[in-house]
Amino acid sequence: MKRREFFSKGTKVALAAGSIPFITASCASTNDVVYNKKEDKWHHLGTGESGIVNRKKTTEFDVAVIGGGAAGICAAVSAARNGAKVVLVQDRPVLGGNASSEIHVHLNGVNNIKGKAERETGLIEEILLLNRFENEQESWSVWDHVLYEFVVREPNLTLMMNTQAMEAVMEGNKIKSALCWQGTTETMYTINADVFIDCSGDGLLAATSGAEYRTGREGKKEFDETFAPDEPDGWQMGATLIMESKDMGRPMKYSPPSFAIKYTHEGAHKKRHFKGYQDGIWWIEVGSDNDIIADFEQNRHKLMGYMHGVWDYIKNSGNFPEAETLALDWVGSFPGRRESRRFIGDYIVSERDMTEHKHFEDAVAYGGWSLDEHNPGGIENLSEPPSYFHYHFKEVYQFPFRSLYSKNVSNLMFAGRNVSQTHIALSSSRIMATCALQGQAVGTAASICNKRNISPREVGQKHINELQEQLLRDDAFIPKRPANDPLDLARKSSLIFGSTTSSGAAKNLLNGISRDIDGEINHWQSDGLSANVQLEWETPIDLSKVELKCDTNIKRNIMMRKDSRNDELYGNGVPKEMLKTLSLQGRVNGKWVDLGYISKNKTRLIKFSFESKKVTAIKIDMTETYGAENVKLFEVRCYA
Repeated sequence: MKRREFFSKGTKVALAAGSIPFITASCASTNDVVYNKKEDKWHHLGTGESGIVNRKKTTEFDVAVIGGGAAGICAAVSAARNGAKVVLVQDRPVLGGNASSEIHVHLNGVNNIKGKAERETGLIEEILLLNRFENEQESWSVWDHVLYEFVVREPNLTLMMNTQAMEAVMEGNKIKSALCWQGTTETMYTINADVFIDCSGDGLLAATSGAEYRTGREGKKEFDETFAPDEPDGWQMGATLIMESKDMGRPMKYSPPSFAIKYTHEGAHKKRHFKGYQDGIWWIEVGSDNDIIADFEQNRHKLMGYMHGVWDYIKNSGNFPEAETLALDWVGSFPGRRESRRFIGDYIVSERDMTEHKHFEDAVAYGGWSLDEHNPGGIENLSEPPSYFHYHFKEVYQFPFRSLYSKNVSNLMFAGRNVSQTHIALSSSRIMATCALQGQAVGTAASICNKRNISPREVGQKHINELQEQLLRDDAFIPKRPANDPLDLARKSSLIFGSTTSSGAAKNLLNGISRDIDGEINHWQSDGLSANVQLEWETPIDLSKVELKCDTNIKRNIMMRKDSRNDELYGNGVPKEMLKTLSLQGRVNGKWVDLGYISKNKTRLIKFSFESKKVTAIKIDMTETYGAENVKLFEVRCYA
């Protein structure tokens, strides 16, 4: 077995910038340890024994997911639910990445297409709905625990927190192991897996594997991108620190700390506004045109200085008299990053793929956030707008699977801001809910790799239909790609009808499109409650699973916001349209028998599982929503 030198391919600077507690200059062998074990004279007073502690462990998994942000969570959970034994490695004490309590960024997605959201479904929808049920108070720290619960409840999934994946151990062009350091336990883990998915953003594990990547901006000519610079350069969008304030109801003084950087708004671009400054200012940002990873700690210190400098300006310049009673209530210390490495796959997504809505036969995800490229220099370039909103989409675009696996490392996939795309494409797809869709896609693909003993590339070349169908069954949405699962017995029914109908038609529940989109109706909606939908088969079928997708009003955002906004575009509670109480019956030997009952439903994708029955019909009785007068469904599926 050969291992790549740890400091090859530009990773030396990346390691130096981190907090990896190694005394040795390289990781050429697993015998290199955190400290000299011969000097560890542990004497246990309780037992009277002395010895050398063993802080090295080796573990075996089918799939190893690195990074516990939205993309990593969805990758790990999707792989685990589809049968793989999975480990999720997260280098922070909380999950969520930029959306965690450490950073406080809204978990945005496609939130404004022609004035409406086009919300991502699948696992990220399940997460956001769970938060609306379990975190009515909209607490950021409780949100951390909602994410934790979402992960640890999966029986096939092991979670390793406070653990940094530092180096890939290679065997040919495959990653054999990931060397990981868990600081809280002083333990070096060797994680062996068949498939590795790097969702860490910066992609240290992928970089040490020798996976090809690039940083900076492509020039106009390479991909014929309208919004790219004339010539390529090294600039990368910066990181941001957020601050939040509280109205104390009385005058509050503010004195900036010694590290504050004096801020003046003189000469600032008119788009650098202070609207909503009580909940943070996203343009307190510092980027880099060199090694943004190596610059992280330097930039973090500068950002903390700029953040306090801006707040000093708000409190003490006299330009914001309404801020007299405000006091800082929360300040970020860990910046939220936007860009660093972008790994190269079999395809590089570019600006025109998005703006021209290119159709990909291997589409597995979608996006629609505007092309939102932040200002070179960030807050250090005040005369320019904080962001160039180059292009606003009027419909969503597809994202291909070929951009989610490595071109040259055969068992490596990625999801999130580090995928195979140009800088301009990144300006749209970096949004967290879009990254979550990519995560669910690669996690599902990993389970296929595991089941069939094949590479991600082989999944894309030979089993893309299987991947797409499983994603659609699991409530992901792929634009222009209706579901057509040959195992779905509902499609073989001879009759489907609803007890009442106010819009749509019951037959729409079998058309493979699980939302209303592009002006087309793909639902059935009752006229009042209670209501039911019934399916009939000419000859008896063996049935053990019924799955349906209910309405959660995906045209309205439900991510947690600091301002708890509640209007036509944003909701701060459980969607009233959501189905709450329902039951299932099957007709067996001419008689209706009970097959399942659900009260207090909390998911858009609702599943009934039961002992196999031979039925000639099923009836879904729906008695209650979370407030809507009618119930709306988008899909019904049946499986043996």
